[in-house]
Amino acid sequence: YPPVIGCKNQVSPEVVHTDIADLALSVDEAGLLGAGKVEIINNKALLLRLRNPKKVTTVIPKSKQLPDNKVMVNWGIDEAQVLKNLNIKVPSPIEGKYKWTGKYTPFEHQKTTSSFLTLNKRAFCFNEQGTGKTASAIWAADYLMNEGHIKRALVICPLSIMDSAWRNDLFTFAMHRTVDVAYGPAAKRRGIVNNGADFVIINYDGVEIVSEAIANGGFDLIIVDEATHYKNAQTKRWKTLNALLTPDKWLWMMTGTPAAQSPLDAYGIAKLVNQSAVPRFFGSFRDRVMTKITNFRWVPKDDATDTVYRVLQPAIRFTKDECLDLPPMVYVKREVELTRQQIKYYKLLKDRMVMDAAGEQVTAANAAVNMNKLLQISCGAVYTDKGESLEFDIKHRYKVLREVIDESSKKILVFVPFKHVIDMLVEKLESDGITTAVIRGDVPAPKRTEIFKQFQTLEDPKVLVIQPQAAAHGVTLTAANTVVWWGPTSSLETYAQANARVHRSGQDHKCTVVQLQGSAIEKHVYRMLDNKINIHTKMIDLYNEILA
Repeated sequence: YPPVIGCKNQVSPEVVHTDIADLALSVDEAGLLGAGKVEIINNKALLLRLRNPKKVTTVIPKSKQLPDNKVMVNWGIDEAQVLKNLNIKVPSPIEGKYKWTGKYTPFEHQKTTSSFLTLNKRAFCFNEQGTGKTASAIWAADYLMNEGHIKRALVICPLSIMDSAWRNDLFTFAMHRTVDVAYGPAAKRRGIVNNGADFVIINYDGVEIVSEAIANGGFDLIIVDEATHYKNAQTKRWKTLNALLTPDKWLWMMTGTPAAQSPLDAYGIAKLVNQSAVPRFFGSFRDRVMTKITNFRWVPKDDATDTVYRVLQPAIRFTKDECLDLPPMVYVKREVELTRQQIKYYKLLKDRMVMDAAGEQVTAANAAVNMNKLLQISCGAVYTDKGESLEFDIKHRYKVLREVIDESSKKILVFVPFKHVIDMLVEKLESDGITTAVIRGDVPAPKRTEIFKQFQTLEDPKVLVIQPQAAAHGVTLTAANTVVWWGPTSSLETYAQANARVHRSGQDHKCTVVQLQGSAIEKHVYRMLDNKINIHTKMIDLYNEILA
């Protein structure tokens, strides 16, 4: 099924953002901004020319009819929302009245997205992964807080991006706001929810644990990141969120891949945002978008895409290709929880390294061997001194990888530094029905050529798992636009060259590099790679940092 359905254009026809070209913006001697149907006066009021002025003046208290079918309207959120509901297209006041906070200047598509969100109490944001929709939601929420429309926001997202995406982005784009992460035992979560932070971040399954505290916590806005986790309206997760959605609650649901697997995936999220758009019962919606072939096989109807598009409204979408001012490569980090077994062996090895360092001078070679073992434990399998491999449960890291795969609109490269982990990963991917091919050192050259060609020209495989040294140079893999590092490589050159497999001539999409990190050693190595520091020349320094 098409990787993205639900939006044919950047903005839904019901909630199109007022375009600069439509406004023909200008400034005259009197300080009047705008010409045409909508004029923005002194950044405070809207001047409209309407066929029926009473259509506005009878429903908006802060409005006044003028001669020549003109109406003056206060330029505020309430008024802009009412005008939108009357099918009168006006810009959100965030565009003229908000000081865009944070360390970076927003891209134009981010401003448009923030504007759209402020005008829609319940809405979808389908901007593609890597377009900065997190920042857009933060700015929109911050503006609504400034204006007194909301007091607190609850962010529901995957465990892997609670810190690396949301907490970090809130510090980057709204450092004046208070933020806390509700994670851990129930009592701790409850205390954090009740502490009064402007933004509280929680994972999906954590909502049920403290749902009563959330219901009484004064949250006016709920932001759901990777909203497809609520596609099934029969789950307890869905029912818990639905129970929190009182009529006055704002709800923004965000995902880059709505209904990616099946048109049926639209039902649950549509019912949360716009309940009247879908039938009361799932079976009725299924009959509307699917045709029954046998008792066990249903296929999408010809007009299923159009139906899904209609029910997933109001919505906005930007692809990376439409964001002309985006950098060509976007780098994001995903936090991964280590299993208890990994934590145990990681600590044992680190304690042994501390004792070794106390007793003798550590050479760069010894440091490299020990740190490589820490990286192996983090990735899922470590080689013992006898040459045997000790496997760990990789379920947490694999879950995060699946999130990235599900979000991606094109194929994916997954770079895995260690051979044994490759075997474990490929087995899980194939058992989940994800078509996968492998490139590593023991794959003969003719076979590699065949795999590369299939990946570039055929629909399958969807995922190419690669040992970095085996395909870091000279290969074009532009059928993918997402690179995932299962764990970091210690070679700066290999890292740069591997990422360049997708970012080269022939690539027609913006590219995203995702770093999976769960241990201190991984975070240190990624930081050095990000800063283009040659790890091999700083091996002893890195070793001492890890042991500190």
